Amino acid sequence: MRTRKVLTPLLLALALLGPVTAAADGNVGITQDIAAVDVRHQGGMVRIERNPDTENMLDPDFSLTSRPCPPFCIQPMTLAPGVETIGELELLAYLKRVGSDAGVVVIDSRDGDWPLRSGIIPGAVVLPWQDLHPAHADAEKIAEILVFRFGASRQGILWNFENARTLVFYCNGPWCGQSPTNIKQLLAVGYPPHKLKWYRGGMQDWKMLGLTTVAPPKSQ
Repeated sequence: MRTRKVLTPLLLALALLGPVTAAADGNVGITQDIAAVDVRHQGGMVRIERNPDTENMLDPDFSLTSRPCPPFCIQPMTLAPGVETIGELELLAYLKRVGSDAGVVVIDSRDGDWPLRSGIIPGAVVLPWQDLHPAHADAEKIAEILVFRFGASRQGILWNFENARTLVFYCNGPWCGQSPTNIKQLLAVGYPPHKLKWYRGGMQDWKMLGLTTVAPPKSQ
């Protein structure tokens, strides 16, 4: 008797959100059933796939094992109640929604020249963590980001996040505190935790798996 293949909810979401190609034998696929995922980035389409060279090595920037702590301390698996920590496949599902779903924003929180040195994940926007931190940005600047980029609304001194977007944050990896800092700041002003997602592995794990990166735009 022929058995019918059952898709997990995550693979079903990826399948419904756009075509995926089954990985051929001998290729370096994302999963057994997904060879590549096409996402919208800066008005065009970018194909996310793994480096096909099985001898490819991790970038030197991400090969260090013992960065000084502080500041590069190991982050917890759960940042706060209700904030979901996600992996690569879940991130790909969110990236598929970028461009076609105004309710999702994927954010690279890294500062300095990190985005230039290592590239960014296709579909993400660069928003350095300082832009959301009251010690580094004035209140009105932060408010503009909340309203015009995140979809929140202001009612006097109070915030309304009913129509706010789902934000997916990442930075350099499990040793990076930049995206966790942003998430904690947003929680402090009342952003709903279920609308905040954290890709803990960040660029460290993305690079380790040989997944596609692109150069950041000159201005964003």
